[in-house]
Order: sequence, then structure tokens, then C-alpha cells
Amino acid sequence: MRYAGLTDEPEKRKREHGSPRDFRVMQQFTSETSARQWERRMLAQGYEQDTTGKGWKYGYIFSIRS
Repeated sequence: MRYAGLTDEPEKRKREHGSPRDFRVMQQFTSETSARQWERRMLAQGYEQDTTGKGWKYGYIFSIRS
């Protein structure tokens, strides 16, 4: 599964997900509006929403293999 989410603490999110090799910060945002637009675009591309992060300053992606 591929996930996308928003957070103010990307390194913390990475550790909390077990440090996936493909964890990447894709974009840094200056407004919550632009962050939410990015999040909607990622969901439209087939990513699942990771809702465990707090904040919106960084958009990140990662995958978990089953």
C-alpha cells in the first residue's frame, strides 16, 4: 500500500512507521490550504491517506509491503 500524509515532524513520522526505505518528504508548504490541495492530488493518484501525522507543513509519502 502507498500512503501520503501531512505533518510538522517528518522525521518522527518516519520513525513511527518503522523507517520505510522509500519514506520521502515530497513538499514543504507555507499554507494549510496548499497542503490540503497536495494531499487531495495524492489521494486522486491512488495513495491512501495517512492520518496519523499532526500539522501540515510537510507532505510525505511511503509504502508498506504486505
